[in-house]
Amino acid sequence: MNAENAPMTGKTTKDQAAAENPKSDPTDESNRIKDPDEWTTGSEPMTGAQASYLKTLSEQAKAPDAFEADLDKAEASKRIDALRKETGKD
Repeated sequence: MNAENAPMTGKTTKDQAAAENPKSDPTDESNRIKDPDEWTTGSEPMTGAQASYLKTLSEQAKAPDAFEADLDKAEASKRIDALRKETGKD
């Protein structure tokens, strides 16, 4: 008996799970790394985690002006990326 004519048990077979797993589709770009300018939530205020990490990186890079408390998520991400490169954490 194959998966197509297996009785309906409410369980997912390994083949079905693999077919439904987005990681198994190399053409699926829904989870690709996007430019922060393309983020749908990029204009929202940065998260607490972003603020904390940006503050730490700006101190390590001796660039206190890189931290501003009122940044949005997209700008915070860009600054974090730049500071990671500058501090060798990338």
